[in-house]
Amino acid sequence: MVRNLGVLVATFCFLLGFAVGDWNILNHKRKNGLQISLKNYCEAWRMNVELHNIKDFKVVPEECVEYIKKYMTSTQYTIDSERTIDESRVYISTSCTFKKDGKDAWIFDIDDTLVSTVPYYKKNGVWGEKLNLTSLEEWMKKGKATALDHTLKLFNELKAQGVQIFLVSSRRETLRSATVDNLVDVGYFGWTSLFLRNSENENKNVQQYKAGVRQDLINKGYQVWGVVGDQWSSIEGIPSAIRTFKLPNPLYYVA
Repeated sequence: MVRNLGVLVATFCFLLGFAVGDWNILNHKRKNGLQISLKNYCEAWRMNVELHNIKDFKVVPEECVEYIKKYMTSTQYTIDSERTIDESRVYISTSCTFKKDGKDAWIFDIDDTLVSTVPYYKKNGVWGEKLNLTSLEEWMKKGKATALDHTLKLFNELKAQGVQIFLVSSRRETLRSATVDNLVDVGYFGWTSLFLRNSENENKNVQQYKAGVRQDLINKGYQVWGVVGDQWSSIEGIPSAIRTFKLPNPLYYVA
């Protein structure tokens, strides 16, 4: 009887602690009296990642891991991504007066821009964990990243118009062979140059490195009409492209 009572008290205290924690995180009320649900909270977190109000996060908040997992494997993620690519098409058709002199340029990031790392997260079950670069690179060497079809279509449309396509990735130079093989296997070919990080730029942060590549291209006479990437570090920095397009990615943050 005493033992059962102890178990009951312990269970009550646990539930009480959970309720208090849940209240502190989720159950704040807005001035109009609306209750904040877990879905509301996690959607607001995701949206503020995309707006770049939330920066330098190491992991997805524990309470939002399942929400972000569902989002990244959902129709909504696909639609959000396709809308980004559609907006780039509108820009190309209305504002890009390509000179067709071999100097019209477009830049793509690779991971979660041209190909998806979601298969890595699915296989390893690391949705809410700090990114393990060693583990990720071992997976990249196997060339298992799948194409993001919406971006593949844009890639081919630009290529057909004679635009010079540059791939600028924060992947390391040691992954060049695996990266090229993976890209070709899923349908990407015909780019002008592939830039990966090497000993000369490994001490720069990603934004500095990618801005430096853009500067080099401009110095060589290229007109960088656009950049597509899933990280703010792919599109921010001076010099910038004429237009930039940010694909959704609340899984990780690369500065």
